[in-house]
Amino acid sequence: MGKYLDPKADLTFKKIFGEHKNLVVSLLNALLPLKSDERVESIEYWPAEKIPDRTEAEKYSIVDVCCKDNKKREFIVEMQMTWTDSFKRRVLLNASKAYVAQTGKGMNYSSLQPVYALNFVNAVFLEDVDDYYHYYHLVHDKYTDEVIDGLHLIFIELKKFRPVSFSERKMQVLWLRFLTEINEKTVEAPAELLQNAEVNEALEIVERAAFSDEDMRFYDRFWDRVSTQRTFEEEVKRKAEERAKEKAEKWAEERVRKAEAMAEAKIEQAEAMAEAKIEQAEAMAEAKIEQAEAKAEQAEAKMKQTTIDTARKLKSMGLPAKQIAEVTGLTAEQIEKI
Repeated sequence: MGKYLDPKADLTFKKIFGEHKNLVVSLLNALLPLKSDERVESIEYWPAEKIPDRTEAEKYSIVDVCCKDNKKREFIVEMQMTWTDSFKRRVLLNASKAYVAQTGKGMNYSSLQPVYALNFVNAVFLEDVDDYYHYYHLVHDKYTDEVIDGLHLIFIELKKFRPVSFSERKMQVLWLRFLTEINEKTVEAPAELLQNAEVNEALEIVERAAFSDEDMRFYDRFWDRVSTQRTFEEEVKRKAEERAKEKAEKWAEERVRKAEAMAEAKIEQAEAMAEAKIEQAEAMAEAKIEQAEAKAEQAEAKMKQTTIDTARKLKSMGLPAKQIAEVTGLTAEQIEKI
């Protein structure tokens, strides 16, 4: 059995960052995209009635801490144990509600302060992207220096984070190592975490010995519910994928069927055209044969008439029938009839 509890659970996360202002200030300064003159100095937690409502499923999969600083900027810090495509829209909605809630009757819009939604996601939601840190805000699509300051949405994929040493982001690395490396199996915390005063304080808060038996039962129920919710969402996703696959297969089958029908129609059309051309060619050939035969008959008749005319002329000249037969090839009987 390890020395610590997992800081991502509802009980531990809220005990660290929901009860110790210095730690949530450190976390915000480490993880938010703030300039040096924008750092958070002090915070006050939101009253309970301002905390965003949760659905039954979200109560088991989302842990949050909400606060505002001395500049009236508002911060929503969440630990999301599971992920669905609707979470981005839900985060945007809650941040928008917090922004709108600042307005009052006759209020000057210039006094509105930005809202930061810092979301730790214990899952991967951008499969083809290596970066674990994702910052969304309103920026001109061409002139990126032009920004509308209002809503800042930050999503951190804890599953992608790998412990590296970046001196300019030391606290970011330390806090993310704390959130990803410390759990029930941790017997001894890494030296780098113990040497930092703020992270070391967080480690002392999540020591198993600091929690009562009732706390442990609550802690275990949280993870059971997360596991149940994750199983449910995986089942929903699996069924959705199966429906999408079936739909794709039906679509593909329909496309194949239509393609085969079109191909069959084109084949039938080609066969009909070929048959028509063959019939046309046969008709033309038959007509030419008949025409040739007619010409041959005409030539034969003309030749026969020429022979008869020649024989008649020779006969009128008094040549004997024998000589006329030799010249024309007619028989004596034919010559006699002329």
